[in-house]
Amino acid sequence: MKQSTERILTTHVGSLPRTESLLAANQKRDSDPEAFAAELTRAVDDVVARQREVGIDVVNDGEYGHATTKSQDFGSWWTYSFDRTSGLELNPENVWDTRIAKSTPGQIVLTGMNDRRDRQLFRAVYDDAAAVHPTTRQRPQAVAPLGYIGQEAVAADTGNLTAAMAAHGADEGFICAIAPGAASRIGSAVHADDEAYMDDWAQVLHQEYKAITDAGLIVQIDDPSIAENFDQIDPEPSVADYLAFTQKRVDALNKALEGIPAEQVRFHLCWGSWNGPHTTDFPMSELVELMLTINAQAYTFEAAGSRHEHEWEVWKDVELPDGKLILPGVVTHHTNIVEHPRLVAQRIERFADAVGREKVIASTDCGLGGRIHPDIAWAKLGTLVEGAQLASEWLWG
Repeated sequence: MKQSTERILTTHVGSLPRTESLLAANQKRDSDPEAFAAELTRAVDDVVARQREVGIDVVNDGEYGHATTKSQDFGSWWTYSFDRTSGLELNPENVWDTRIAKSTPGQIVLTGMNDRRDRQLFRAVYDDAAAVHPTTRQRPQAVAPLGYIGQEAVAADTGNLTAAMAAHGADEGFICAIAPGAASRIGSAVHADDEAYMDDWAQVLHQEYKAITDAGLIVQIDDPSIAENFDQIDPEPSVADYLAFTQKRVDALNKALEGIPAEQVRFHLCWGSWNGPHTTDFPMSELVELMLTINAQAYTFEAAGSRHEHEWEVWKDVELPDGKLILPGVVTHHTNIVEHPRLVAQRIERFADAVGREKVIASTDCGLGGRIHPDIAWAKLGTLVEGAQLASEWLWG
């Protein structure tokens, strides 16, 4: 994985705005797979070309292989896995977002999005569809042991990205994939417990991770659950109980990563990309040490949104292990305001001063596609690059 040896490099978290033609093709991907495949290849080539034109160093496919038919979609980073996994079946009664359960000390149960503690504190805000995106949707559940059936889809992902990179002069690229802990938040009717279920997901997802890295690409593990789960536990658990609960998810991920070089793995942490108050988010200071035990070379995390920007200070006290990199978000999806390049540079400089300039790659808080208007998303990537250039001038002189 490249480091910022001569200047601050740039990347982003994954999702980029879909074009109208790609959204239309997604609606027909089952009825006309050949037309969808052709449009997907063209769209990936275009989005890589645009990233390079903006000045992004480490590119991806925009997550275009993860199906979505809407311009606003907060869930395709996760729901794509349903089509690539056997053993799942839609159950109208199994709506993950609305299940309610109470936890006790040492026994944690997730409550679901519609009863998260932040929602309890701001019920009127979350009930206002204009303020926060709707969260209730049906999910499948496991009805048999899981299997991986995404070989053709991931081969298309890797093939489209590597071809586009070659065409547009990008020498490092990544593809996003879900983590076992996040994937297992849909229910199971057949697994004995959470550990058995996550172990099954780990074996399935290992195949996707390996397909990505065998193609010479970096796999980015998307796992907002290790931070976001905290808000879905009622009553609020102790830090010790929550870390023990989260350790099992980290263990499952590390199992899924066995045999895959850490140099080809980057891990993404966030607190959920919806635009809500986020008053019950778990502190980064309590989670960072556990995050660093994940077998990845680089870690991306929210650091530009107003709820988490102050947490850059964590890195003054945490020793980043040798060879590890951080990819802090220095522009955010939480506001339509396009950050000034000087502010972006100031954010980058803080992290560089804390861990060393060569260990910082400037990134976004979360995926920009499906969360803000496409014009704003691309403007934010532009100001990200400008800020990195300015920071480089400050840091290298």
